[in-house]
Amino acid sequence: MDFKYDVIVIGAGHAGCEAAAAAANLGSKTCLITMDMNKIGQMSCNPAVGGIAKGQIVREIDALGGYMGVVTDRTAIQFRMLNRSKGPAMWSPRAQCDRGKFIWAWREILENIPNLHIWQDTVEELLVENGEVTGVSTCWGVTFQAKCVILTAGTFLNGLMHVGKKMLAGGRCAEPASYHLTESITRHGITADRMKTGTPVRIDARSVHFEHMETQDGENDFHRFSFISEPRKLKQLQCWTCFTNEESHKILRNGLVDSPLYNGQIQSIGPRYCPSIETKIVTFPDKSQHQLFLEPEGESTNELYLNGFSSSLPMDIQIAALKQIPAFKDLVIYRPGYAIEYDYFDPTQLKHTLETKAIHNLFLAGQVNGTTGYEEAGGQGIIAGINAHINCHGGEPFVLGRDEAYIGVLIDDLVTKGVDEPYRMFTSRAEYRILLRQDDADMRLTERAYKLGLVKQDRYDLLCSKREAVNGIIEFAKKFSIKAALINDALIQMGTAPLTHGCKLIDLIIRPQISIESIAEHIPSFKALLDKITDRKEEIIEAAEVLIKYQGYIDRERLIADKIHRLESIRIKGKFDYNSLNSLSTEARQKLIKIDPETLAQASRIPGISPSDINVLLVLLGR
Repeated sequence: MDFKYDVIVIGAGHAGCEAAAAAANLGSKTCLITMDMNKIGQMSCNPAVGGIAKGQIVREIDALGGYMGVVTDRTAIQFRMLNRSKGPAMWSPRAQCDRGKFIWAWREILENIPNLHIWQDTVEELLVENGEVTGVSTCWGVTFQAKCVILTAGTFLNGLMHVGKKMLAGGRCAEPASYHLTESITRHGITADRMKTGTPVRIDARSVHFEHMETQDGENDFHRFSFISEPRKLKQLQCWTCFTNEESHKILRNGLVDSPLYNGQIQSIGPRYCPSIETKIVTFPDKSQHQLFLEPEGESTNELYLNGFSSSLPMDIQIAALKQIPAFKDLVIYRPGYAIEYDYFDPTQLKHTLETKAIHNLFLAGQVNGTTGYEEAGGQGIIAGINAHINCHGGEPFVLGRDEAYIGVLIDDLVTKGVDEPYRMFTSRAEYRILLRQDDADMRLTERAYKLGLVKQDRYDLLCSKREAVNGIIEFAKKFSIKAALINDALIQMGTAPLTHGCKLIDLIIRPQISIESIAEHIPSFKALLDKITDRKEEIIEAAEVLIKYQGYIDRERLIADKIHRLESIRIKGKFDYNSLNSLSTEARQKLIKIDPETLAQASRIPGISPSDINVLLVLLGR
C-alpha cells in the first residue's frame, strides 16, 4: 500500500458512505477511513429512513446514483407513504429498517466498488500546505497523501455524552470520541462551535404490554425508495403508539434539577424539531400527554426504539416516568437515553460545492455542518464526493439549484443563512415544493448524473423508457375524445358529474374522483395502452396522473422559478468592495462581507439583506 489517494473520506456514516461511493464510482482512487468497520452506515438514533421532506432527499440521492435508497429498500421492515391525504408535493416515503442488516448491506456495497479502499483507524490531524489539503495522519501513525479530503465525522469530534450528572466522552454509545482533528482544522481559520442532540431509551419487547397500545401498520404497495430496487424482501412488521400522562410528567418535572439541559451542564443548542421529553414538558406545560412511537430495531430482535422520548435525564428518572405509562408498567430497558455534545463548523464558511473557502480541497458534509438527520447527511455526502472528484480531475462544479432538488435547498440554506441550531429539512423550507416531488426525482436528476458518469447506461435507459411511457399516457389522454353517452353511466358510478357533451380524456382524469386506472376500465383502447407497460407499471401510471392533475400548478411554479433564475445568472462575487458601499445598510455590508455570495439571488436569501439592498447592487451593476 502506498497510502496515496485522490480522495480521502473521514467517517463512514451516511454522509461518508455516499461521498466515498460517489468519488470512487466517478473514477477517483478513494479511501474511506472509519474507526470501526462493523459500524459502517450505523443508524445512530432511530432505525428509520425518510419522512417529511427527508424521503424526497433519499429519492434524490438515489436518482443521482447514490445508495441510501437501495440499502433502505433492501433492509426495510415497514414502509409508509406519509401525507397521502395531501397533494403529491407533500407525499413523503418513510421506512423502518433492520439496523444490523442496514450496516452490512452498506458494507457489501462499499467493499465491491472499484477504486474504493476502507481503512480502520482514527484521523487525528489534517495536513495542509499553503492553504491546500495534502492529506491526513492517524492515531496509528499512518500518513495518507490526498488531493482532496472530505470530513464526515458526525457527532464524534470531541463528543461528550450526558445521562443526568454522569458525563462520558464518546462519539456514540460505547464508541470513542475523535480528538485533535477539530483543532487541526480551526488553526487554519475555520471556526467551530458546539451542538447537542439526543436519543431515547431502547426497550426490551418482552417487558411491553402491547394490549395497552395502538398498532400502526405499514403499506406494502409498489412504492419504494430506489427507482431500481426490487420489492421488499424482509418480513414487514408493525409499530405501536401510546401517550405519556400526568403521572409520568410529574416525575419528569421533579427530575429537571438533575437535567443536563436545565442545570447548566449542557450549554449548546439542541434540535428544535426533535426535542427531548424534558423540553416538551417545559415548553408545553399545559399538555397532559405527548405521543410516543414504539418502533422495531430489526426483523428478529426484541430491541425497540421509543420515538418521542429522547432524554438526558438520570436513568432512574427515565425508567420511573415510563413505568407510569400502562404499556410500560413492567419496563425493562437495554440502555437509557442520552444527550451528546459535539463540534461542528459554521457552514457559511463553505462554497455550494461544500468545499471550505479557507482550505482548498477540504470538503465538509453531514452533522459537522450543523445539520441533523441521516438523509440530510447523505445528500451532502454525495455532492461533496462528486465535487471532490471534479477537483481532482477537472470539470465544472456540480451544484443543485433550489428549484432542482431538496438537496439544493439544504445546501443553499446552510452556506447562505448558516445555522443557530441543528438544521432539519421540511417541505416548508422549499419554495418550489410542487417541482420537487418524490415521484419525479429521477426525472429531475438522473440525466444530470448520467452526464457526470455517476449513473450508468442501463439506469439511464430505464429513465428514458419510463419517460416515454409517461409521455405516451399523457399524449393519449390529450388526443382521445370521449362521448358523453358512452361514459356517463361510469362517471355516475365513480361519484362524479355526467357529461353534457363530449370532451378529451384528459379533462376527465383531471377530476379528483377519477384515476387513470379507474377510467381505463371503461375505455378499452386506453386500457390496452396501459397493459403494454410491463415494467414498473404502477410507478409510471402514478407519475402520469400527477402530471395531468397538477400541470397548472407545476407550470405556474416553473414560471416563478425561471424568473428567479434571472438573479441566479447575475454573478457578483469579486465585483464589489462591500465595505465601501455606504448606500447599503451596515448589516448588509457585514453579511455580504462574511458570506461573499456568488450570485445576486444568493445575496437576496441572506438574512438581513433587504430588497432595497438588492436594488442598490442592481443599480451599481448597471441593470
